[in-house]
Amino acid sequence: MASPRLETFCCPNRDAATDFVVTFQPVLFGTLTLGSAVLSLLFSILQLLPKRKGYRRLGQYPLPRPASSSRILLIISVCDMLGCAGIIFRSSVWLGLPNIIDSISVANSTAVWPEVYCVGSSMWIQLFFSASFWWTFFYAVDVFLVVKTSAGISTIILYHMITWGLALLLCTEGVAMLYYPSISDCEQGLQHAIPHYITTYAPMLLVFVANPIFFNRTTAAVTSLLKGRQGIYTENERRLANEIKIRFFKIMLVFVICWVPNIINESLLFYLEMQADINDSSFRDVRNTALITWFIMGILNPMQAFLNTLAFHGWTGFDVDLSPRRSRELAWESVSTSVPNTSHNPLVGATLLYQSHVQEAKKSSLGNGHHHSDTVSILSEGSESSTVEIHISSELRGYEDVDADEESLENSVKH
Repeated sequence: MASPRLETFCCPNRDAATDFVVTFQPVLFGTLTLGSAVLSLLFSILQLLPKRKGYRRLGQYPLPRPASSSRILLIISVCDMLGCAGIIFRSSVWLGLPNIIDSISVANSTAVWPEVYCVGSSMWIQLFFSASFWWTFFYAVDVFLVVKTSAGISTIILYHMITWGLALLLCTEGVAMLYYPSISDCEQGLQHAIPHYITTYAPMLLVFVANPIFFNRTTAAVTSLLKGRQGIYTENERRLANEIKIRFFKIMLVFVICWVPNIINESLLFYLEMQADINDSSFRDVRNTALITWFIMGILNPMQAFLNTLAFHGWTGFDVDLSPRRSRELAWESVSTSVPNTSHNPLVGATLLYQSHVQEAKKSSLGNGHHHSDTVSILSEGSESSTVEIHISSELRGYEDVDADEESLENSVKH
């Protein structure tokens, strides 16, 4: 799991609260975290692999280039999986080589490898989960900018610079202050460790506070966009807005489930640290709650990788297709600032992805009789849900043939 307590544990002269939770049933805790991380990593990979069932053939017209928001979703999943890989490594060594863990607890020990293992694995996990937090924040920023400003230029490079720069800077700074003057002789006191905990939890708290605001404003902007462009706000448009709202809700729900236990656990341990004797009988309930949330963290933190893929894409199934030809045909699910560029049909505006049923969305777009300049286009992938994009354009002439091809392909897949 991702907790600054595990980096504090690398100090032989660590505080009593950290020693209390980390040394409680370490074998059971390591087994639970290892099992959770392995399952999450395997199912995340399965979710992201291309699937055979129902993907459309794209030989007649070009695919749009994957845009910033679709790439952000992929990067979040990759960061989560790399964090899981770090948890798997750390837990495996923890269970297989208990002597290394015992060496960390020896003050003034001259052994180098236990400290390298402890610090290296902890920093790896913190770095990639911290990067996942930053990317989750910028995903909310990106979808808001797409809808609000109708931006058509990808800002993915800027996002890379900010997220990786901040993640590396905060991780390095926090660890450097924690291990001053050396790992074998860390400074004592709660004030010394506070900067490290701030750098760890700052991006997490940013997502908790800022993302709901951006998601709510994005949903409101989409509602206004539908009303303004279509001139009416029917049940179909209301359904589209609700689908977007549900998608954002799923993302925040996963984040809350996986990381609220960390906030509760850290608050309890800080409270125990401020006591003269944490083993006093009056703190029994606090200690028990801290241990319960500690084990919950060990299970839920690694599961973010798999749960995020469910929130982003839904369940994609087991029907994996690894053939090279199919892989070239697959389009990334697009929450996009980019749109197809053609000489006949310049698109001006924004794109926003959400999940909806193929047939319902097709009926919604055709049943209203709306002009193609304000259309809901469906890129069927043959699963129960499909990629639906709201194209706000000034001109879409020449796409009638494409729509006809898509509809015939959908009917052939259906039957």
